Amino acid sequence: MNYATIKPTDVANGPGVRVSLFVSGCPHHCKDCFNEEAWDFSYGEPFTEETQEELLGLMDHEYIAGLTLLGGEPMAPRNQEALLPFVKQVRERFPQKTVWCFTGYDFDQEILGKMARESAVTRELLPLFDVMVDGRFVAEKRNLMLKFRGSENQRVLDMDASLKAGYGVWREEFR
Repeated sequence: MNYATIKPTDVANGPGVRVSLFVSGCPHHCKDCFNEEAWDFSYGEPFTEETQEELLGLMDHEYIAGLTLLGGEPMAPRNQEALLPFVKQVRERFPQKTVWCFTGYDFDQEILGKMARESAVTRELLPLFDVMVDGRFVAEKRNLMLKFRGSENQRVLDMDASLKAGYGVWREEFR
């Protein structure tokens, strides 16, 4: 996997000050995407052990609330494979910090309805997230007043509640 950029102190992609990893590669190609250069899976730098150690070091501060994964598309199957061992390390080392994942896939239909049924990696990765923002960015539904999402079709999901229910459950404070 490659990554496009790392933001060591991000306040736009989840609550508090976060470390954000923008992965490379996205199959969605949404109209008016804010990060079009990251569509290419070979864009950016390789996601190495050194990169992972850098991210863990950036997170090792009391003022960091957690990690945010976005892109590109973190839930693209080949990105999931690279992210799973890293997110496990984050959870082991920083159990009190939250992990957010932004995805263009629809949680109910594409992630639970297909990916989780077909992939052990997906099934193992999903419970490691606290929050998932799902759905493709739709330019015609863009709304700058929304918290942590770009278009009205996107949802901010509580992953624990969603996995227990078997469908996407909103985090009420972000509805």
